[in-house]
Amino acid sequence: MAGAAPRFAADAMLARLARWLRVLGWDTTFEPGLADPELVFLANEQRRILLTRDRHLLRELKPHRAHEVRSDAPLEQLRDLVLSLRLEPPAELFTRCTVCNTLLSEPLSQEQRDELLPPDVRALPGPARRCPGCGRLYWQGSHARRMRAALERTLSGWLPS
Repeated sequence: MAGAAPRFAADAMLARLARWLRVLGWDTTFEPGLADPELVFLANEQRRILLTRDRHLLRELKPHRAHEVRSDAPLEQLRDLVLSLRLEPPAELFTRCTVCNTLLSEPLSQEQRDELLPPDVRALPGPARRCPGCGRLYWQGSHARRMRAALERTLSGWLPS
């Protein structure tokens, strides 16, 4: 799937996959309260690829673009999606809020870091960002390193160094 970054709509069973897609910077809606017809309408209207484990939804509601997720494990789901759709790796990880899907702000200034980050995090190297949607803070700590390592294990050789 060369060209524009993919956009997804994940059904209520795929919260963890949606989070991984957001880590990769891909616009992924996840609204577990939506009924199946509403989810299909949203995916079609916004030209998103509908991700679901629900064969009935695929068969009966016939979304324009969809991918049936088969695995129970989120990282296996991600690997299958990347390989099946031949997705290109993002230029950068952690550019989108994993909670609300909003693009993250530019890196915080040193003054903002001092004001907003916990003392033990301020000195860490790498950018820190804030979500303009929900206010959540992100930095390149051990959690981000573990997530990147999990992606590298799952998609060996796919991510840029």
